[in-house]
Amino acid sequence: MAKGLQTREAADPLARLLDEAGMAAAPDEIHALVRGVAAAPPGIEPEAWLGLLPSPPAPALKETLLALEAEARVAFAAERHAAATPERLAALRAELASLRLDGFLVPRADEHQGEYVPRAANRLAWLTGFTGSAGLAIVLKEKAAIFVDGRYTLQVREQVATDRFTPLHLTEDPPHAWLKAALKPGARIGFDPWLFTPSGLKPFARACKEAGAALVPGAANPVDRVWQDRPPSPISPVRVHDLCFAGEAGEAKRKRIAAALDDADAVFLSQPDSIAWLLNVRGGDLSHTPLPLSFALLYADASLDWFIDPRKVNAETKAHLGPGVRVRERTALLETLGGLGGRQRTVLLDPATTPVAVDAALRERGAVIRNGMDPCALPKACKNETELAGMRAAHRRDGAALTRFLALLDREGPKGGLTEISAADALEGFRRENEHFRGLSFPTISGAGAHGAIVHYRVTPETDARIAPDLLYLVDSGAQYLDGTTDVTRTVAIGAPTAEQRDRFTRVLKGHIALARARFPEGTAGSQLDALARAALWEGGLDYDHGTGHGVGSYLGVHEGPQRISKRADSVALRPGMILSDEPGYYETDAYGIRIESLVVVRREKSPPVLGFEVLTLAPIDRALIEKNLLDEEETAWLDAYHRRVFEALSPLLDASTKAWLQSVTAPL
Repeated sequence: MAKGLQTREAADPLARLLDEAGMAAAPDEIHALVRGVAAAPPGIEPEAWLGLLPSPPAPALKETLLALEAEARVAFAAERHAAATPERLAALRAELASLRLDGFLVPRADEHQGEYVPRAANRLAWLTGFTGSAGLAIVLKEKAAIFVDGRYTLQVREQVATDRFTPLHLTEDPPHAWLKAALKPGARIGFDPWLFTPSGLKPFARACKEAGAALVPGAANPVDRVWQDRPPSPISPVRVHDLCFAGEAGEAKRKRIAAALDDADAVFLSQPDSIAWLLNVRGGDLSHTPLPLSFALLYADASLDWFIDPRKVNAETKAHLGPGVRVRERTALLETLGGLGGRQRTVLLDPATTPVAVDAALRERGAVIRNGMDPCALPKACKNETELAGMRAAHRRDGAALTRFLALLDREGPKGGLTEISAADALEGFRRENEHFRGLSFPTISGAGAHGAIVHYRVTPETDARIAPDLLYLVDSGAQYLDGTTDVTRTVAIGAPTAEQRDRFTRVLKGHIALARARFPEGTAGSQLDALARAALWEGGLDYDHGTGHGVGSYLGVHEGPQRISKRADSVALRPGMILSDEPGYYETDAYGIRIESLVVVRREKSPPVLGFEVLTLAPIDRALIEKNLLDEEETAWLDAYHRRVFEALSPLLDASTKAWLQSVTAPL
């Protein structure tokens, strides 16, 4: 053995183990792989990533690799929980000064505009401490602000130092308006063109133009330049999503979407859920959402360039993809876009999801841009019969798990022995016993008393509250199964509720029932139905500051577009097979929160020939919180019929004790 190799192996035991295993991989490559794996969520099969190695590792090598991964995870966790110090903001301002910038836009988004972002892209949390799923900060020389929507108005003040960042409401104080008022002529405001879409950037471009300032794209993100020990991009294995769950082969999907491109030569796909649906693959790069992060170009001949870290794609997945899909390095994307532009090809882009960097690269190189919706969005949203059957089966198993939890809560809650964390852990434990379980679909919202009023509350060891008598407990939770995705909220009275709480709960229930019973003609958008869920609250001078319903994917994102139900004007018509949530609520700050959420699927009604909803979620609704006099006969009949269906569907999956409990809580009102 050469002296140099002996020295290297003595310094790095991994090199010796790789040499003994005969792996054609350098230690630095393996170290990079391990760090990428540690930057991804562990998943329910935490050792599955070892299958990405060139060959199965021997016991000693496996032990070393797992130890390195554990060490990296500890380091990343420590970084994630480190405080957003004043020094971070000062370092960013110093970097902006060196770049001759007077300010910078820091969105929560990554280059894919998804709800969840990998650790390396969570710049807003690193800088401000805010961990919500939507927000934006604007940092100027002398002041800074953070903008959030109605879900996070309480959370942002708890997490962010308001002496450094002024918290503002996205709608009431739009960030572009704040920026315009703060700008001076000649100011230069920087942004990362990979983190904004053409549609999302327009208000800021207009604000800067009207203020006589310049909006400046950057080649590198200045936050990244000052973020010490920033984690790498995540690496997790790409998995084949079996046809028995998908219901349509990937090649057939590619041909169907390609045929809909009309005169376009290609479509750029930036949404990982669209790509995962199209190729019938899933991954684990993000928390709670089974996606591999990637971009794709689908061509008119149905072939596809898939821009993804090739270390994630093993031989089995490549065989599944077939010859029509070319796996390419993400670094090859701009070169490929340049080739399309050079040939003056027509490329379809979704301006609401495509990064500005991609749009600009194509335009600069001569491509013809045709704006339009992601062509995968509607086909993905309209579930096929196989996916719908899977969703029904998943909701039945999930409902049994939730019922076991609610029975436990009914027994133990009044005793005061449960806390928000222990309750959430117990519910997850019941779900883990279910067939096809792959993880939670989002962090469980387990809110006792005043915490229930925080719409997207996330319990921590520091905030963990005891579930005790004389309060309301709100639990919003869901799971990912190979055959479906669930999301359900129930509010439970621990002890005797007050008259006010029963009134508010019943008004929320009336809205929930009104939406579930809705019948509407084809062409109806979700925004046209939103008032049904709010009417009973409005009658009492009440409302809630969030949407009424979001789309849900099939073992994809628990929040899926383009369908939704909200006050916001919406041109997307509801179609058969679309799955949405039905979740009106009411929140009394510092006191309690109420939300009732079930998932529904749009279906055709035979008589009369209109559209309506089928309720997928199976879980009892707390009758102790219902003010019976506020329900009319039809609403009472609906609730009794729903509870009868819940009992009939779930009782075969329950033990005798839980079955008896369910029978008592689903008895006619």
